[in-house]
Amino acid sequence: MASSFAEKKTLLFRRLKYMLRRPKPPMLAAPFDGPVVVVGSAPVSHIPVDFDRTFRVITINGSQAVTRKWGIAVPDITFMQYRQLDGLNTNALEVRRVLRGERTGMLYVLLWRKGMKSLNEHLKAFDYSYDRVQIVNRYERIALVEKVCGLQVFELDAMSKCSNGVIAVLFALLNGATDVIISGINPNSTGHIYNQENLSRLHVQMDSEMLLALVRQGYPVYTADPEVAQSVGLPLWKGKATATNPTASTGAAEHMR
Repeated sequence: MASSFAEKKTLLFRRLKYMLRRPKPPMLAAPFDGPVVVVGSAPVSHIPVDFDRTFRVITINGSQAVTRKWGIAVPDITFMQYRQLDGLNTNALEVRRVLRGERTGMLYVLLWRKGMKSLNEHLKAFDYSYDRVQIVNRYERIALVEKVCGLQVFELDAMSKCSNGVIAVLFALLNGATDVIISGINPNSTGHIYNQENLSRLHVQMDSEMLLALVRQGYPVYTADPEVAQSVGLPLWKGKATATNPTASTGAAEHMR
């Protein structure tokens, strides 16, 4: 009963705060004008068919370990969860290890609450640099999910919120991606490409449901990983020739207005 009361209190607080703040989802100064690849750090990933310089690349946390092997020195955008910057658990330490000395274009740091000065100090500690940086708070994440999917997800616990990979997919769609191809994002897998700890993933059910809901609503979301296409049910990316036609993409855009 206590837990249920606490959850209801938290939900009420977040609803009121969201309503009063009226937050805006994160937006790029210049929208995407082509396909976007969102790259996670699941142990198995594939470079998309027809991948070339017309694709924009979004990495999640330490997945530059993957894109580096694709020949990409600097991803266009990186989404980084705040715990990766100051956490002492295995995953956070490994993320900082693989990102040491690396750089990204636009860096979005999710849920960081210690201010920009502290953020820059933590990034400098492992020599990670960027062209631009922005902190994205919880309510901006909620606004992003609502804008694209029409759902208010108040993130009461790990199981009821989307992973950072899915947040990046929603961001790409909102910012004009003609197609979004995920690679190395498998809700059903365990472990990460950059360590051997075989750590379990949270958000499994929510991620699967959200990705499939996007496809059902006509959004151009694909996977480059055959095993994800089979286990989750996402359409497999087979190249630009079979990409979503413009009318389908326009329909998705209309849905977000």
